[in-house]
Amino acid sequence: MTQIAVHNPCPPRRRFGLTMLLDAFSLRRQRCTLARLDARALEDIGITREQADAEAARPIWDAPEFWQK
Repeated sequence: MTQIAVHNPCPPRRRFGLTMLLDAFSLRRQRCTLARLDARALEDIGITREQADAEAARPIWDAPEFWQK
């Protein structure tokens, strides 16, 4: 059996172009949907109306940190 050992793995590629644009539109769509949820749905996911409104008001370039990795 042959084994290959990688001592210096390549760093992850940065995301460019169309992928970033599609992610930004997706994030905007999700935030708009969050803003339209009623009180019962917000209670189901465990956030308040104020938290939902604050998240929905964020600009599209203010993405969650885990998206930027």
